[in-house]
Amino acid sequence: MNRQYPIYTEKTDCRDCYKCVRHCPVKAIKIENGHATVIPERCIACGLCVHTCPAGAKKVRNDVARTKNLLQRKDKVIASLAPSYAGEWPDTAPGALAGALKQLGFYAVSETALGAEAVTHSIAESLKHAAPGLHISTACPVVVDHIRKYRPEFTGCLSSLLSPMQAHARLLKAHYGPDTAVVFIGPCIAKKCESDAFDGLTDIALTFQETAEWLDECGIIPEEVEPAVFEPEPAAHGALYPVVGGMNKTLEDYDLPDTELLAMSGIDAILQTLENLDTESLDVPVFLEALACPGGCIGGPQTKARHTLLTGELAIRRNTEMKRPAAPAEAVRHTFSAAPPAPAAASESDLRTALERVGKHKPEDELNCGGCGYETCRTFAAALLQGKAEPDMCLSYLRKQAQKKANALLRCMPSGVVIVDDALRVIECNENFAMLAGEGTRLAYEARPGLEGADLRKILPFFSLFDHVNQTGREYHSDTLRFDDRLLKVSIFPIETGKTVGATLLDVTQTEYRRELIAQKAREVIDKNMAAVQDIACKLGEHMADTEILLRSIADDYADAPESHQSRR
Repeated sequence: MNRQYPIYTEKTDCRDCYKCVRHCPVKAIKIENGHATVIPERCIACGLCVHTCPAGAKKVRNDVARTKNLLQRKDKVIASLAPSYAGEWPDTAPGALAGALKQLGFYAVSETALGAEAVTHSIAESLKHAAPGLHISTACPVVVDHIRKYRPEFTGCLSSLLSPMQAHARLLKAHYGPDTAVVFIGPCIAKKCESDAFDGLTDIALTFQETAEWLDECGIIPEEVEPAVFEPEPAAHGALYPVVGGMNKTLEDYDLPDTELLAMSGIDAILQTLENLDTESLDVPVFLEALACPGGCIGGPQTKARHTLLTGELAIRRNTEMKRPAAPAEAVRHTFSAAPPAPAAASESDLRTALERVGKHKPEDELNCGGCGYETCRTFAAALLQGKAEPDMCLSYLRKQAQKKANALLRCMPSGVVIVDDALRVIECNENFAMLAGEGTRLAYEARPGLEGADLRKILPFFSLFDHVNQTGREYHSDTLRFDDRLLKVSIFPIETGKTVGATLLDVTQTEYRRELIAQKAREVIDKNMAAVQDIACKLGEHMADTEILLRSIADDYADAPESHQSRR
């Protein structure tokens, strides 16, 4: 059945910080459209990306719903509890924890350490007849996958045994019947990958974190439930497997006088151990107990309670019965093979082409700052060629691109633009500003474009306005600020109050001259119009006076006419 890979990215939460790329020991993360995506075939499921993602975008597949469904479908579902449980619940009695898991619906609870004892027995038997050379434990799936995928030359050194989890699953199915289902519970994400890869053994792998949240969801408090016993029997010294050197401690019960037992934890330490190692130079069998998590499984990536490693190891040692089991079960035999090879290394010409894509044309351009998540610019270039990275991941390239865009914008602006710091030193300016500031400034700009570091106090007489804006954080605007024989439209604004100030300057001398000329012409027209109106008014007044005299005379004549006529009658 195809299932979602145990580690995935919630893209809506991804903040494009590339922190997961920086911390991934094998760079099994690619960037697509600015978001990080895990590459399953290259991932070793160490969980570092989950632990370091500041936004919580890296998620672990939750298999609690699948487990609940399994409990409904199967009569016998057994919980295989990893021995590091003592470090996760150091204050809880083993019987109380077993009882709490049975409350969730498990038919029985058993210790994975029984499978560890089977593995120890099989390894001890093989080491008695082992040839000189390196023999690497396979209890940790992260170590196994790292060797298979990235150090395939050591694949033949891996022990031909599956992990204690799988040995325990076989033991439980043999004891309870083939229709039994087994659910592993431990601190490891990679166990989910291992469970998915080997059908017929462990059905589901849960993490301690999932289990603790499930118990909380059901309101089950281990100390308040009826205790239960581990079945089919308690484990003995196999419970030491989660601590560094614990596996080797169990091997000491066997007669292995010619074998050197070494223990190593942490991916970096293991890699350093294998670096430049010639296995043929070893004159005795050397067994390397390798655990990917620093401090062993008690430092696993999916423990809910973050106790100290010391607390966890002490709890495990107190819960371990230091005796050799009478008749350990059989381990599961398996021969590991190397994973398909990674893409061939890029040629020098291809690397150079990729480097040039991010503006690195000379060796001195290769800063190796690590901001992209890769150790060197050349490994980043190789990731570009493989489609795992994008050019914008390179911070220096991104900065140069932003600077080019800003410079292009400054150059195209018709106004003069200047940016200064709190000491009134120029950070950046465009050519138009230099031309406005005068011939001396223009010549200085030609010698050093941008005038970085120039003292504004020696360039502009109104520099105090910049200082005022920087201190108050309030913008300043003037439509007609006189500078020499010119008028400037000036806007000064804070970029970062107390630190950086910007300004735009525009020569409006001609504009203001034209405005005054237009105003003058308008006044002249108004004056002429007023004179014409007054003249018209005067003439109209004279005409009206003459008209009034004439009309009055006529009126008077008409008024006198009837009386004369009557007297004649």
